[in-house]
Amino acid sequence: MVFDAEIGIGLIGFGILFSFLAVILFFDRGLLALGNIFFLSGVGLLLGWRSMLQLFTKKANLKGSLPFLAGLFLIFVRWPILGIIIEIYGSIVLFSGFGPSITAFLYHIPVVGWLFGYPFNLFDQLRRLLG
Repeated sequence: MVFDAEIGIGLIGFGILFSFLAVILFFDRGLLALGNIFFLSGVGLLLGWRSMLQLFTKKANLKGSLPFLAGLFLIFVRWPILGIIIEIYGSIVLFSGFGPSITAFLYHIPVVGWLFGYPFNLFDQLRRLLG
């Protein structure tokens, strides 16, 4: 199970990388499609296939999953710019509930956690110094 989660994180990373490269290369449809396939496969391996299905079909998450899947469909039928815009909106709405978990995870990574905490530490030190 842990090995599946590690592969899932890698596939999510490749999905984000391929999607970023597709946007840089003027919305290349093939890279966008590969990025979406890698991302969805990674989410499936990370959460489990049944949990991913419940995430997309839960009534409270339909506001995010319908635009995400509609954007995915638009990318596959060769409307990449509109598809990626709709898909980004859907993914923000769909995965916004994972924000605190992602933030807590990022704080525990050595360099990344320091970079996230640095502005707060600096503000706290300035507040102590001035007042």
